[in-house]
Amino acid sequence: MTLLSGVPRAFFSCRRLVGFANGRSFELAPFIAAWTSIFGICRHPGNLQLIRGEGADPNLCGPERTKENYNSAVDRLQIDNTPDVEGVKFRHLGNGGDSIRSSITKVLPDLSASILEIVLEELQSLGVETSEDLQFISETDLNSVLRPIQARKLLAAWKQTTPNTDISSQASLSSSSSCSSFSASPSPSPIYSLDWVDKFRIPCEDFPEDLIQCLQREKRPKPRLRREMIRIIVKEMMKACASPTRRASTEIAKKLVAMYPKSLQDVIEGDVVGQGYHSLVKQIQARIENVKRSTSPVLQKRKLGGSDDTDEITPEKRPSVQDTYGCIKWDMKFLPVTETLETQQEKKERMKILSEQTSFSHEEVKTLMNCTYYSQRKAINSGADMQTIIEEWPFLFQPIGMIVHFEELTGVPLKETFLTSLEKKGKRLLDFLKNTCADKSKRVLEAVIKLRMQRGQLKGCSEDVKDMMLLLLSYFDEKEETLFHYVDETCLAKEVHVESLPVTPCIIVCGSSCFASRLFMLSIDQKVVNDQITDFISAICLMLGSYYCLNIHYPLELGSTLEFLQRCFFNINPEKGTKVEKTKKKTLHVNPRVLTLIADLSDHEWRQTV
Repeated sequence: MTLLSGVPRAFFSCRRLVGFANGRSFELAPFIAAWTSIFGICRHPGNLQLIRGEGADPNLCGPERTKENYNSAVDRLQIDNTPDVEGVKFRHLGNGGDSIRSSITKVLPDLSASILEIVLEELQSLGVETSEDLQFISETDLNSVLRPIQARKLLAAWKQTTPNTDISSQASLSSSSSCSSFSASPSPSPIYSLDWVDKFRIPCEDFPEDLIQCLQREKRPKPRLRREMIRIIVKEMMKACASPTRRASTEIAKKLVAMYPKSLQDVIEGDVVGQGYHSLVKQIQARIENVKRSTSPVLQKRKLGGSDDTDEITPEKRPSVQDTYGCIKWDMKFLPVTETLETQQEKKERMKILSEQTSFSHEEVKTLMNCTYYSQRKAINSGADMQTIIEEWPFLFQPIGMIVHFEELTGVPLKETFLTSLEKKGKRLLDFLKNTCADKSKRVLEAVIKLRMQRGQLKGCSEDVKDMMLLLLSYFDEKEETLFHYVDETCLAKEVHVESLPVTPCIIVCGSSCFASRLFMLSIDQKVVNDQITDFISAICLMLGSYYCLNIHYPLELGSTLEFLQRCFFNINPEKGTKVEKTKKKTLHVNPRVLTLIADLSDHEWRQTV
């Protein structure tokens, strides 16, 4: 589309069209979006032309426009659904636009109207005139207007639709009946199978009376009632669709939580965990799989072959690298406007000097760390080795520097968030682990007795955090030695046997136990990066912060414990992806064991308040 001069104080943007006529402003996007086909707006001989192609017929485009009849036309277009007014005329470009639009909305039903218009314009600029032309579109053609997954979905759908089928369907369908014929036709791939979800109604009338009372009174249902609710819902789902997808389960879980947030949302001490519905999705999916198990044929799974999706770091012992999970500013394309490469280097050298001093201004270091965040990310993301990062950015491994970097990276204040969460949730979690879990699990009971002996009469928040961390490891049955490495109380950093350390971030405890220690160290990649951590809470913050600041996956041996900390105590709740290192097994966006603990905690919290 082209826009030439001459429009009375009118201008376009890629998403909004705003005009000014007779001293008042109005937005033209609504009436343009209402014309779902592709139109052109033209004037002869003129200053305004909104049609594709040159040499438009003046008789087709309408009379020559003046300022007066243009303003009058705009007013009428705001009110009347008319294709033709004096001075402004719409010209329909045929059924090809309808078919192309339909082929996009069927695959991407949630695509906003503004993005849809941009995609259509991009396809037109590439020369697409009919749906038959879509087979020649490549992923790179759409990368500028769609996300990669969205573009791949479209291409996959377009390839499955043969040109002959598509052309015959265009000839047989009018624009008014295209929607109804689409809903009646069989879907060529699973991405079209979610129509039933929008029409799905939660069968509340089938719920048992006890459950209905809980939901109406905004109380959390007991696990038995919750499981019964899941059975009833899944039974109705499978009447509508024999094999509901995880996406369908997610949409229905969203509906449930929206209807009864107080009763069903994933919360701990009033804080929503993740999106608030992941535990419901987990239960719904588990029930679907159980129902299908008896009817599904036993298939021989194909063996997984070698994968090209390997880590770029060649040494096998190096931590796996994760890109953007939980981050809002993982990479910076441009320097801050007030900075140059020279000023970045000067500030980096200044911090090296300050790190060697026994006394320095904390505010100055914070400012320098903030200003050089661009250079820090470039160094880390380029794969610089750990020793180089330690030498070039010494404050990155100190609480003062990591707090600044972590907040820029994730948008979360590192230590402040942890302390706030401890105050709200720590006591409740510790009570749940020491009492409810100890009653059910011999392993947790043994850990409680052992920690009670080690702690003795020590009191305080830091001691409670030690209890909490060690009991979480016991609850998830994960390896304590992967998170804590014990050395002699008088051991120096250079005396630590680094070859026995894990390659992932590890807290070195100077003493026989966490309770006996008054000094901690942090190691990453089998290198001691900080040997002067004087309190346990700072050690935990530095340990978890290192995973994000340095792009490290959680090891499998600590996956559940670290994800629980991340979600419940550091408030990092990405909807998709995982921080746990890759395996051949399929991984879920939220660890099922973490969801189970969150759900049990919510039930425990409710019982305590009743």
